[in-house]
Amino acid sequence: MSADAPSRILESQTAVVTGASSGIGRAIALELARAGAAVLIHARQNRKAAESVAEEVRAWGVEACVVLEDLADRDHHEALVEQAWSWRHGVQIWVNNAGADVLTGAPAQWSFDEKLEALWQVDVLATIRLSRLVGQRMKEAGRGAILNVGWDGADRGMAGDSGELFAAAKGAVMAFTRSLAQSLAPEVRANCLAPGWIKTAWGDRASGYWQDRARRESLRGRWGTPEDVARAARFLVSPEADFITGQVIAVNGGFNSGATDSGARAD
Repeated sequence: MSADAPSRILESQTAVVTGASSGIGRAIALELARAGAAVLIHARQNRKAAESVAEEVRAWGVEACVVLEDLADRDHHEALVEQAWSWRHGVQIWVNNAGADVLTGAPAQWSFDEKLEALWQVDVLATIRLSRLVGQRMKEAGRGAILNVGWDGADRGMAGDSGELFAAAKGAVMAFTRSLAQSLAPEVRANCLAPGWIKTAWGDRASGYWQDRARRESLRGRWGTPEDVARAARFLVSPEADFITGQVIAVNGGFNSGATDSGARAD
């Protein structure tokens, strides 16, 4: 079977991907669709981009749905879950990919405290609350897979404001996922991906320093792509990973510890 026509291992399943209008979320939504899953595309406010992803999903012969909810507002968490369950009368796969962008655009100029608050509300609190709301429903249904998104640098640390911010937020998500898996076992699996240097919007604009550092710190000698993360996501939510739960899986091309930058240029 060609790379463009993967096994439909997720046929008849319903998946939700938060933050799916661009970047890693978009890539995960498309990869799950390629594997046969119907996909609910969540975005905060960019309906045009989300609808574009939905059209790409439908091109794989599966259903797609777009839901806009601001996950910084906890009242929207329940609304998203209710809409997801109503769409196809249940959800078997839930990917908490949405994260606050504090590295590009106007938020890049925010104070440390403002960035920390945004990451807490979206990356941490929303992930925890959605996982618990979704996990309970899945457990009652007798099946399900939840996938959260961390950061490979959270365990080893990185100097600078950004390193501190993302280590705190993503480290919390990674630790929470390990406990969540125990709470939801054996019916529901919960895992976490920990991407390394992945070339999304920030990577496209990064300076030469960061371009070089990203390549040096991967044993593969290159940036990762959203598709690299998406393929790992598809495996972890599939039946092929049935005996994998409570794990944090790094997607970083193998971290090159010998190339770690000792400076504090992390912002």
